[in-house]
Amino acid sequence: MPFFCARRLCRKSRRKSFDSRLCWHGEDILSVQKLNEIIQPLVEDLGYEFVGLEFNSAGKNSVLRVYIDQEKGVDVEDCATVSREVAAIMDVKDPIRSQYNLEVSSPGIERPLFTAAHYKEFVDYLVKINLYGPQDGRRKFEGPIVAVSEEGVTIEQDGAEVTLSFDNIAKARLVPDYDAILAEHNSK
Repeated sequence: MPFFCARRLCRKSRRKSFDSRLCWHGEDILSVQKLNEIIQPLVEDLGYEFVGLEFNSAGKNSVLRVYIDQEKGVDVEDCATVSREVAAIMDVKDPIRSQYNLEVSSPGIERPLFTAAHYKEFVDYLVKINLYGPQDGRRKFEGPIVAVSEEGVTIEQDGAEVTLSFDNIAKARLVPDYDAILAEHNSK
């Protein structure tokens, strides 16, 4: 289970959302890429690995979730430190003009995958992928990562290789092998 800290940040504007990658602010479109540009350098300057972020727009229940890691692991104090700093820069830059919750978390064992480098690091691992738009009549895929290119990831799904474009991936997470985890724990 990942560690995380949460904060509620309030803004006074209305916004309509239509995609977790984009948030509507009147005439402005805020992208996850813009949030990455603000938050990633700060997290890295604090000495942590910036794994990625998710912004789920849902009115007053919107959530900005920032994933951090480091070689020795992440604890609650690490999350609290990053949360304070991210909250401060978000107050100054004000890219999200409505109320939202800020959560800073370790990636946990169901690690989210955001970049091609993440997929390459976990070749042969089981992954669960949700797409924005259907491919071959489905939006949900699960299987081991077979290959990774700059355009997408190839997984084995139902005995066949399927290549999924990074542009169409809404969410991807590792699927933990609980049997292997238990076996490793019991051998100690």
